Amino acid sequence: MSNTLTRFYCTAFLGEEVVASGSLQHVVTTVKDALDDRDLTQLLLFDDSTGKPVDVDFRGKTDDVLKRLGEPIGDLPDTEVNHQPTRRVGRPKLGVVSGEVTLLPRHWEWLKSQPGGASVTLRKLIDEARRAGEKQSKIRESQEATYNFMTAMAGNFHQYEEALRALYAGDLNRFYHYIDDWAPDIRNHVKRLAANAFPEENL
Repeated sequence: MSNTLTRFYCTAFLGEEVVASGSLQHVVTTVKDALDDRDLTQLLLFDDSTGKPVDVDFRGKTDDVLKRLGEPIGDLPDTEVNHQPTRRVGRPKLGVVSGEVTLLPRHWEWLKSQPGGASVTLRKLIDEARRAGEKQSKIRESQEATYNFMTAMAGNFHQYEEALRALYAGDLNRFYHYIDDWAPDIRNHVKRLAANAFPEENL
């Protein structure tokens, strides 16, 4: 069995209730054992990383279902290969690359006045910008996953549109308020998907 099936995490809903959650292999095996064919046709699976539906053909035995899933999803290697070059004994290289930076005189004056000089300051500024970009990327991904799931499962729920506006406005308290009376399993899954959707100062 491909290791990818154990790395692909999803949640299965029957109506408004969660029937299984975990790796795709676990979810498929659980629902095949617990549900009849009629319920399986109404089952909805969602990718926990994107909030999007996962199309699963439940015909046949459990092994048949998993075998069909192995090909389209199995794009990750079963084993992780370390491609790092062999390290030589001695002082490690810092990997510093020189390049040209064009700045106005006032920029150079400011950089030179900082502790460590221009190079150290530039590296710090770049690292800070990268971290800020990664945070924003996580927020966008979490918002998108939450939106995808909410649209599929809660599009006709009370205050759905208000909840979406609060989600994209980064207002955690309003968001929780609007989804408070939703079906428990759907509400809890929405909160799970939205865990990284809000700036830290709102948590």
